[in-house]
Amino acid sequence: MLEQLKDSGLLKTQAFINGEWVNADNGDQFSVFNPGNGEKLVDVVCVGVNETRRAIVSAEQAMQQWKEKPAAQRSAVLEKWHALMIEHQADLATIMSFEQGKPMFESVGEVNYGASYLKWFAEEGKRVYGDVIPSAQNNRRGIVIKQAVGVVGAITPWNFPNAMIARKVAPAIAAGCAIVLKPAAETPLSALAMAELAQRAGLPKGLFSVLPSTKAAEVGGEITANTIVKKLTFTGSTPVGKLLMKQCAETVKRTSMELGGNAPLIIFDDANLDSAVEGALLSKFRNSGQTCICANRIMVQAGIYDAFMEKFSAAVKAFRLGEGFDQDTTHGPVISQKALNNIDRKVARAIEQGATVVAGGKVASRIGNFYQPTILANLNSDMDIFSEEIFGPVAAVFKFDTQEQAIAMANDTPFGLAAYFYSQNISRVWQVSEALEYGMVGVNETAISAETIPFGGVKESGQGREGSKYGLDDYLETKYICMGGL
Repeated sequence: MLEQLKDSGLLKTQAFINGEWVNADNGDQFSVFNPGNGEKLVDVVCVGVNETRRAIVSAEQAMQQWKEKPAAQRSAVLEKWHALMIEHQADLATIMSFEQGKPMFESVGEVNYGASYLKWFAEEGKRVYGDVIPSAQNNRRGIVIKQAVGVVGAITPWNFPNAMIARKVAPAIAAGCAIVLKPAAETPLSALAMAELAQRAGLPKGLFSVLPSTKAAEVGGEITANTIVKKLTFTGSTPVGKLLMKQCAETVKRTSMELGGNAPLIIFDDANLDSAVEGALLSKFRNSGQTCICANRIMVQAGIYDAFMEKFSAAVKAFRLGEGFDQDTTHGPVISQKALNNIDRKVARAIEQGATVVAGGKVASRIGNFYQPTILANLNSDMDIFSEEIFGPVAAVFKFDTQEQAIAMANDTPFGLAAYFYSQNISRVWQVSEALEYGMVGVNETAISAETIPFGGVKESGQGREGSKYGLDDYLETKYICMGGL
């Protein structure tokens, strides 16, 4: 990997604690592998409770001065960090493609997406406003101010190892907080490279620590139990999110949770068919289907079902599997052998329950964690695949008859992260948008993510919002001050 990097200093294998690169106290390490070919990349430091505790203590010390700095000074560091990420985007993307497997064009896109959060919150951090509240008494005034919530613990996933970190760290730093991060064990290198650039940007030591580890229960347990930590932000599965929320309840921490999804994509018979096919392809198969907001259930109205399937399947059959650095690659591997087996079991179960394979349907016959881009048809809502998050390159396509049926099918899930639909009927656009029980709805569009929008879900898909002007609120406490005797 080193020979492909312009700046070899971005490849870090130690933990980053209190502004220093350190080994684990007991010398533990774990290996990081390339999911595209199974080859070992490097060994990385594996920390535990003691190192996590030290990172938290140093975070508390660091933010005492940081939170008192003018917002413009905090913003300047984020601006410099953003500039460094853009300058080193090729190296950051290379590291990501090695450890995560996605094609380089997707990795470059993610680095730019992640960097956009640093730029956005550098600006939003200067716009933390308060209020003066009209009082019922002439001799007093009510004032509301907003202050940093405190030390933040963050746990992030492997599917977007740069962007998921940036959109948590940027608002925390902008608000005046310090943040202690545990990245996914599958993809620690992207997080460590970001920490290196943060240090170069002049972020004071202790404000951002990165704790690579396979000891998720130990590190997560310390973050949730430690009374210094005032907030936890987590992106990952709903079961793990529920467990972390229970653990945080003991110390009544603030939490932000971006959890599982079961996104419907509804295509009505009045849709622009070509646009709908393009949107379905982008949403379902981006990052080889390993996104929390990808189209998990594609629902097509009966009148255009056959036409959609013809266009959709032709496009999917033209996909090219390969490693991230192959210019012909359109789609990369899934993250691990475990993930590959899980996808294969879900497809096999769907076939057992009556599904028809239109394309793919098997583990690819090549080295690496590759699954054939797959389309399943002849499905119904009684099948397991209707209610499960697939998290792989498998498109489950359902048929429906009426608008009411589509809405009922879409909402028939405990999840509520993202939903999409295609229609040219303006009345339907309003009716369906308001009826869908989701935190985000894309209308005639599936590429809905940006630093400017409030990303988050309802129901068991989580709480809180990331990005946009609302994304700063989760890192701020609202304080009321009553001034009497005036």
